[in-house]
Amino acid sequence: MHVALFQPDIAGNVGTIIRLAACFSVPLDIIMPCGFPASDRQLRRAAMDYGGKADITRHANGDTFFAAQAESGRRIVLLTSQGDTLLPDARFEPDDMIMLGSESAGVPDEVHDRADLRIRIPMAEGFRSLNIAVAAGIALSEALRQTGQYPR
Repeated sequence: MHVALFQPDIAGNVGTIIRLAACFSVPLDIIMPCGFPASDRQLRRAAMDYGGKADITRHANGDTFFAAQAESGRRIVLLTSQGDTLLPDARFEPDDMIMLGSESAGVPDEVHDRADLRIRIPMAEGFRSLNIAVAAGIALSEALRQTGQYPR
């Protein structure tokens, strides 16, 4: 299992997701540019003492990310408020890449269209989205559960 962030806006959320990735031994891909300065030092600082333990790959842009994914053969599973599959109905594969868009804009249509699976976390009526770090944790937990990849 892998997690990808597409042009994230908020350093604190990225830090939380870096910590999530480190704690569950899941590689994290960050697709640049970020909405904040994102040097290696700053990313480690955002993740506090977990930054050095996370497996992070930065991609210069969406094109380089998608080229790498095409080579790997991984499915792109996009978390989106416009998803046509509810999270409880989604079937994850062990090498899936769970992608989340930026906090302010999500992902552009061309990225949305490139996803192999678009999933939505069901919520109570009247709410449109969760914080991306919370959404990442919920989706990653379900994916790890389904694929038997929780750390022991």
